[in-house]
Amino acid sequence: MITNTQRGSSSQHRASNQGFSLIELLVVVAIILIIAAIAIPNLLNSRMAANGAAAVENVRTITTAAMAYSSTYGNGFPATLAVMGGPSGGVSTCDAAILLDPVVTTPPYQKSGYTFAYTAIGAPVTAPAGCSQPGTNAYLVTATPITVNMSGVDSYCTDEPGTIHFDTTGAPAADQPSCEALPALQ
Repeated sequence: MITNTQRGSSSQHRASNQGFSLIELLVVVAIILIIAAIAIPNLLNSRMAANGAAAVENVRTITTAAMAYSSTYGNGFPATLAVMGGPSGGVSTCDAAILLDPVVTTPPYQKSGYTFAYTAIGAPVTAPAGCSQPGTNAYLVTATPITVNMSGVDSYCTDEPGTIHFDTTGAPAADQPSCEALPALQ
């Protein structure tokens, strides 16, 4: 008797447990979509803010490397961004100073959603012995988002005083006066 009762109850239990209804599944999918709609824009904004912070740090690092190059080699500021790079583990020279990450010093000069540019400005200085390229007495560093409002929002620039300026349109600064006219990053 006990066996028959157990069999009867288990067959009734199987009949009532056939899975979720279509409505229940649609409700769960709708809830997941609502949560995703809330979370994804915040994720993208967080990623753009992180890319902007990384770009500011890279601009600061490029500025520090240019100052270190100038004081180490006596060749003014480097002629190109590539001069501040070079093979890791190699011997540093005024033509390959190994001061920066190779990702930043090799084309396309992109890192963390930004494109970096280094422009030597001013008259060339007299290159010391062993340097194939003369340096200059001024420079301009810019960082612009690869895709504005996707990889970043603001563009950044600096020159030899070392103050970092920003442009909320994401446009690169054309020259030193336009960079210095922008608001300074605090």
